Amino acid sequence: MKNKGICPKCAGMDILLIPGRVGAYGSGNNIPVGWSNFSAVRVNRYLCCRCGYSEEWIDKEDIPALVAKYRK
Repeated sequence: MKNKGICPKCAGMDILLIPGRVGAYGSGNNIPVGWSNFSAVRVNRYLCCRCGYSEEWIDKEDIPALVAKYRK
């Protein structure tokens, strides 16, 4: 949905971007990578307004921080 703007489940084209956010006490749609909220990686959601299917995506520039934190 992010790249083509088409739902893979129903072929709907009414796609809504719900940006990831970081709120107080770690609330929001994010993945923690450090000790503070400022270092959290935001997770964006794409929602098909026709059928309700959703996908979560992380910006490419944030992937190295996740690899450093979670790959062992």
